[in-house]
Amino acid sequence: MLIDTHCHLDAPIFRETPADLVRAARQQGVDYIVIPAVEAANFSVVQQLAQTDPSLVYALGIHPLYVAQATLHDLTLLEKQVEQALDDARFVAIGEIGLDFFVPELTQEPLRSKQIHFYEAQLQLAQRYQLPVLLHVRRSQDLILKSLRRHQLTGIAHAFNGSYQQAQQFIDLGFVLGIGGAMTFTRAKQIRRLASDTALRHIVLETDAPDIPPAWLRPKENPEQYNRPQELRGIALALAQLRQEPFEQIAQQTTHTAMRVLPRLSQWHQQRYA
Repeated sequence: MLIDTHCHLDAPIFRETPADLVRAARQQGVDYIVIPAVEAANFSVVQQLAQTDPSLVYALGIHPLYVAQATLHDLTLLEKQVEQALDDARFVAIGEIGLDFFVPELTQEPLRSKQIHFYEAQLQLAQRYQLPVLLHVRRSQDLILKSLRRHQLTGIAHAFNGSYQQAQQFIDLGFVLGIGGAMTFTRAKQIRRLASDTALRHIVLETDAPDIPPAWLRPKENPEQYNRPQELRGIALALAQLRQEPFEQIAQQTTHTAMRVLPRLSQWHQQRYA
């Protein structure tokens, strides 16, 4: 079993239907796909999409790249949607949330402060309802960590690309690292070192499809080669080769870790096969 802990299955770039994407992923051993929301406009979209197949689950949140057009009413709407979703076994986390200081305009006021406000508000929401979080961490590791230390939360540091020391601080707070396609590039030395040296129990797998394609895809040369959830098996194989560990061990441990850090996913799995 493999679990794609981060996949934007509702993205308009996909030419296949979600059913086709799920079927292709299942043929590659992917049993579950987590679909994070990014803005108020797609809260209902990901929720409804998750109902179409038992291998789909979802998260609700406002992505930092969507904060610019978001309003405070969206935070109210998010909490209302979360309250309603608590009765839905497929709802597993708050996400995708976080901070992005890679995009230049997001580092300038007033958007920098607005980002921080939305991030903090969503952390508080997660703590209030005792939910894990799916974190977007881009050039913002230290500030993300500073806020996390004020909350008792767990979750996934998605597409982690910080230092080994920063990674250990996330782990010490109960978070695990999301490892995906970036790790498959030999030039990505820092990510590969993290993926190799971090204890496997602190790692989960993800595609972030259709983004962050693995090394064997060339979307700039061929637009048809965008990332898909079926690529998770190749990512797991690449991690096994990098760590010189059996593929079966990678699959088993990352699945166990994903179930541990996303307990509602574990509950849904048990309910599904009861």
